[in-house]
Amino acid sequence: MVLAAIPSPSRGVVHLGPVPLRAYALMIIIGIVVAVVVTGRRLRARGMDPAIAGEIAYWAVPFGIVGARIYHVLSTPDAYFGDNGHVADVVKIWNGGLGIWGAIAGGALGAWIAARRLGISLALFADAAAPGIILAQAIGRWGNWFNQELYGKPTTLPWAVRIDPAHRADPGVATYQPTFLYEFLWNLVVAGILLFVDRRHRLGRGRLFALYVALYTFGRLWIEMLRIDTADEILGLRVNIWTSAIVCIGAVVALLVVRRPVDPDVSPQEQRALGLAQERSRPADAGVEPGADARTTTDDIDKATRADATRAAAGEQPVTGAETGAGAVPSGRAQAEGPPAP
Repeated sequence: MVLAAIPSPSRGVVHLGPVPLRAYALMIIIGIVVAVVVTGRRLRARGMDPAIAGEIAYWAVPFGIVGARIYHVLSTPDAYFGDNGHVADVVKIWNGGLGIWGAIAGGALGAWIAARRLGISLALFADAAAPGIILAQAIGRWGNWFNQELYGKPTTLPWAVRIDPAHRADPGVATYQPTFLYEFLWNLVVAGILLFVDRRHRLGRGRLFALYVALYTFGRLWIEMLRIDTADEILGLRVNIWTSAIVCIGAVVALLVVRRPVDPDVSPQEQRALGLAQERSRPADAGVEPGADARTTTDDIDKATRADATRAAAGEQPVTGAETGAGAVPSGRAQAEGPPAP
């Protein structure tokens, strides 16, 4: 007897006149926006132009969506190429079906292309983007709830998700494990761990992204074991379980073996000197000369110069120099010029 259950939405699409607004797509869009905003803030803290987040997303998002769809179709081919499948459904991504492994692979390819074009370190960007990416994944999982898909085994737990008859794996069972909710909560935990580690124990370049992959795939292992949707198997286990295990092991090895320079944050004063942040105006009665906050002080330039020395030691392209002079400090976008950083 089920005493309580999470209800499923009666529909996953709302029509605004002739335009359909699909919840699955909306969750993905919200996730992308959150990822870009969070990544931009973290890039600025590292002395880089936050606009780089949007420029790389311009490449990474389309590549990621295509890669995610390709992986889903290849891992569940019967739904499209089987006896009862429809090949035309391959392009209907609004009905669900985006494989995270294909999204990561495709998104990484797009990000690499963009990073090469901008002349910045992909590993540095990946570290800045990791918390935003996992938050985007957490938000995107609610699209599965709207579509009533990718749920787990039948259960009578109080937090079970109730599935409508048209979407049930077993017509006689109404409640199932809410794997979308489990992954949402796990992703939030991973995001918190990444932010804590990055603040308290800054890792070498690329290692925070490796930690993200290791933690996420570890969670996917037990979540995949609960799912009952159709999927190909190898030696009795779902393909996604094998993929999670292999990728998790690879990420742990990378985390332990890779030794790269650490990318420290720059202070708010250095950010202002680099043109990445502006100080708020102070009240006129505070005794501050009007316009003083908008000018770059000699102290700011000195601090920015020291930040350049730190980045140069880490193999970064300097963004300022002592010869720049007050009022002519270039923005963090200057890191995007010249040869790629290691």
